[in-house]
Amino acid sequence: MKITTAKSAGFCFGVARAVALAEQAAGKGGRVKTLGPLIHNARVEEKLASLGITRADDVSEIEKGDVVIIRSHGALRSEMEALTALGVEIVDATCPDVAKIHAAAEEASEKGRMVAVIGDKEHPEVRAICSRCGDTVVFSSPEDVERYAREHPKFAEKPVSAVAQTTLTREIFDLCVNSLKKVCTNLEIFDTICCTTSRRQKEAAEIAAKSDAMFVIGDPASANSKRLFGICSGVCPRSYFIETADDVSEEMLSGVNDLGITAGASTPAWIIKEVNQKMIDEMNMNTQAVENTEPVEAQVAAPAEEPVEREESFDEMLEKSIKTLYTGEKVTGTVSAITPTEISVDLGTKQSGYIPVSELTDDPTAKVEDIVKVGDEIETYVMRVNDVEGTVMLSKKRLDAVKTWDDIIEAKNEKTVVEGTVIEENKGGIVVSVRGINVFVPASQSGLPKDTPMTELLKQKVRLRITEVNQQRRRVVGSIRAVQYEERREKAEAIWNEIEVGKHYEGVVKSLTSYGAFVDIGGIDGMVHVSEISWSRIRQPSDVLSVGDKIDVYVISFDKELKKISLGHKDKSQNPWLLFTNQYQVGDVANVRIVKLMPFGAFAEIIPGVDGLIHISQLADHRVAKADDVVAVDQRVDVKIVDIDNEKQKVSLSIRALLAPGAAPRKEEPAAEPAQEDDVVVYDTDKPPVEETPVEEAPVEEAPAEEAPAAE
Repeated sequence: MKITTAKSAGFCFGVARAVALAEQAAGKGGRVKTLGPLIHNARVEEKLASLGITRADDVSEIEKGDVVIIRSHGALRSEMEALTALGVEIVDATCPDVAKIHAAAEEASEKGRMVAVIGDKEHPEVRAICSRCGDTVVFSSPEDVERYAREHPKFAEKPVSAVAQTTLTREIFDLCVNSLKKVCTNLEIFDTICCTTSRRQKEAAEIAAKSDAMFVIGDPASANSKRLFGICSGVCPRSYFIETADDVSEEMLSGVNDLGITAGASTPAWIIKEVNQKMIDEMNMNTQAVENTEPVEAQVAAPAEEPVEREESFDEMLEKSIKTLYTGEKVTGTVSAITPTEISVDLGTKQSGYIPVSELTDDPTAKVEDIVKVGDEIETYVMRVNDVEGTVMLSKKRLDAVKTWDDIIEAKNEKTVVEGTVIEENKGGIVVSVRGINVFVPASQSGLPKDTPMTELLKQKVRLRITEVNQQRRRVVGSIRAVQYEERREKAEAIWNEIEVGKHYEGVVKSLTSYGAFVDIGGIDGMVHVSEISWSRIRQPSDVLSVGDKIDVYVISFDKELKKISLGHKDKSQNPWLLFTNQYQVGDVANVRIVKLMPFGAFAEIIPGVDGLIHISQLADHRVAKADDVVAVDQRVDVKIVDIDNEKQKVSLSIRALLAPGAAPRKEEPAAEPAQEDDVVVYDTDKPPVEETPVEEAPVEEAPAEEAPAAE
């Protein structure tokens, strides 16, 4: 006969810890009591009693001066408060996994959420959990969930947090969770089933499936032992629930070639050893091979009198067996296969690890073969453990995100700059992806001018500073503006240190006014006056410039103390006066365009940016009362350049100088009345005209020939 004993059979870490703590307390002397049964196993209770440890079923049985052991299932909140009030010494042996459930339930309750506990409502562990919640309900099956939802219509609208009894079967938990998902609109799930429990149940089912007979060792009061028996009997018809070796009979072993053994979490190793030995003795199989998945001796070699050493053995074994079973743990494995949908990873355990392609990287354009290859060592993150199927779902993307969280927190603490890509416009701002972590940037911190659409930043790479991190809520806030401000300040300091008159910069038009344009030259804004924008006439800066334009500017003047800079934009090489003087000189004839009529004459554009004055006396070879009697705006006429004043940059023009006697250009108008003799004025054309006052309404005075007025 071959005997296979489950590796996970017997005390779990929590129970072994509770027994060891009780024995240590008894060794110190004094009255030691357990609040309720420390463990659901009569044999262990008897052993504890022999050490002087008694049981108190109620707080009223506790006296001042007692040492009270809290069992691994935990105690009611009211019991803990009563014990504290008594002033007794409390040795809290609550299983760490159960303590985590207490913390999660309390936190959910404080947030106003209803706590749904999936498990046996009469179980001490479940009762202890419920005592820490305000609004709570217990479900033992999916039918319970559906019935409660029908009887309480408002349940669907409540925020619900679901936890599980640690010894619950995975099947019942999943069924209840699925029912809750169908009913509740605001649900959060805490998978609190003990990893050891899941592993024990899975292993028991595997052994039972290949055994002729399956023995489950446990106390009838142990809930997890009874669940084990239920699982095994569903797979192996010849399954037996026994408490000690005395319950094993020859009839049970009749015709058995392959025999399996498992035990509940409340069963000590020495009872498992007794059962195993009894089976060998009954079948007289001392000469036959006994195969164990874990040698019984390794599990039970320590005598009952040495519980501390036994606890260490179980602790070590448990750590090794469940190392990769914690959701959220980082594990390293070797890529064993790659398919179009997933990457298989050898973790060095009996569980088979796999990474869905969607969990490999955030980059949708990346190819799997470019990231990993068979034989590569890869570090991943455990997303989900399926003990029933023996698989572990992994994620490299999530691990990268976990590492990024560390970097994000460090960036906030160290005030360093991070880079990311704007992926969406959100209410009140934008969302930037920084290596897979979404960072919210308020509109006021986006760095964009007021009223500028946030969409302008979409898909743009930006630099930002992390200002707030709440990892629990997965909320990160950043500021692009803070980085821009610091960069501008640094650039401004560099510019002020190097600035000089005449130096050129490539600037960006930031804003426009009626009198000029403000231009950013890389950290500092300078002002380009409207007169320095163009050589040609413009009414306002917006005629030639727009916000955002990149233009070449040069420094005209600056004041470091007042932080003011005057800039120019006009290209000096295109100075119209220089172009004019290089092309024309006194005596030349030019074809010009009349641009403005005045009482004292007409202004004409010689080249863009240079105008000359045709004095009213030079418009014709006869007396002219008004300029528009002879010329009109936009009319082109030939003129002679009669004077150039380089200092004042003024030009005097004359039509009269080009006219043959009696050939004055006239508009098609009725003939003027013959001039009276007193109206005739003779001009001396040999003398330069006297400059007139440039006032639009200034009257034109007639002068004698020797005092002829000059044209500008």
